[in-house]
Amino acid sequence: MKVTPDIIRYEFIGTEAKVARSTHRGYVGLHGKIIDETRNTFTLLHNGERKIVVKEISVFHFKFPDGTVVEIDGKLLVGRPEDRLKKRVRRLW
Repeated sequence: MKVTPDIIRYEFIGTEAKVARSTHRGYVGLHGKIIDETRNTFTLLHNGERKIVVKEISVFHFKFPDGTVVEIDGKLLVGRPEDRLKKRVRRLW
């Protein structure tokens, strides 16, 4: 998978995710499949339990189907999934 700034337009439901860093200590280390997404949160299936993680205060590691692992700051992901498609992103590198 080619990693570009357009990665924030990806559909994250069904993707494996891990919370790498967060200002909320309880979120750090949570991992599992994303089963739902709202404007401000991801819902992860962690060890058979649903865990809701706030996007804005977290940094995520996403593992895509081809094995690529990408770190994305949750601040870039805030917004409804359908609105992220319209969002223009400046190149960060």
